[in-house]
Amino acid sequence: MVLVPGMLCDAGLWSGVDVPGPVVHAEITAPSIGGMAEQILSAVDGPFVLVGVSLGAIAGFEVARRTPERLAGFCAVSTNAGAPSSEQLAGWAELDRLTAEGGFEEAAGRILPTMFADPDPALYQRFLVMARRIGPDTFRAQLAAQATRRDFHPAIAGLSCPVLVLCGARDVLCPPSFHHAIAAQAANPTLRVLPKSGHLLTLEEPAAAAEVLRDWLRFIR
Repeated sequence: MVLVPGMLCDAGLWSGVDVPGPVVHAEITAPSIGGMAEQILSAVDGPFVLVGVSLGAIAGFEVARRTPERLAGFCAVSTNAGAPSSEQLAGWAELDRLTAEGGFEEAAGRILPTMFADPDPALYQRFLVMARRIGPDTFRAQLAAQATRRDFHPAIAGLSCPVLVLCGARDVLCPPSFHHAIAAQAANPTLRVLPKSGHLLTLEEPAAAAEVLRDWLRFIR
């Protein structure tokens, strides 16, 4: 199983999620979705189960588009398979400008309120610690990659493997409607919504996320 984090996140995103191994943590540091897909594909040999959160799942959609035969299972968490909107492109450009001018902490702070269902100082601190580990250079590369996204719904439709779509009911960044649309495209879908969670549900409800993953993995051959 290859775990792929979201933007400004690293392996700490999964620290409380107890899932069966072996597990490989992939990095997404390339300035394009295609480059990120290559990073994921090079993390392991042969078929694998991909579990991606947010931007990590978007890079996973590109893996599905390029090499669907490599995927034994695909779990898309808190994400959006659609092409970026003009508002998103403008927002990412503003965050890039701010970061380039030395305002990385401010940029991360602007993102922070959209990460969780409720303000929680402990969760906020965990996110900011991860963000500082990622740093401004990789953040700018991830923002550049966001602008290279496409509509990935056709790629999902081309998958024959089991597809788990997992989201939080209180995710304001990627609401449940996005995930219903993803599940509707998959040939072999499972959709699960955690009622108390926002965007980074593996931090908010790690036990519940782990239970959903373990149940789904039983269907993987």
